[in-house]
Amino acid sequence: MTAEPLDQRGDQPVRASDRSAEPPDVEERPTIVLCPEGPMLVRGDVVVEDDDGNRHRTERPVSAICRCHRSATKPWCDGTHKLLPKKLRP
Repeated sequence: MTAEPLDQRGDQPVRASDRSAEPPDVEERPTIVLCPEGPMLVRGDVVVEDDDGNRHRTERPVSAICRCHRSATKPWCDGTHKLLPKKLRP
């Protein structure tokens, strides 16, 4: 699973070859937080690619991405990790 920042139009991921020599402003970069025993939180406009190669664009200011691989709404977290024994949590 990957998460990529979107281009200015908001529909295509930004590729390394498309980026200017100047780093983007802090607001343009996605922020990623790994929650202990829980999901990956992504803040910003990104495209998430799931295990099957399907691309999903974030639609919320902060999106929770499943890391336990048991969500019914993959790639998004549905809270299933809370039902798992601690040894099976991410």
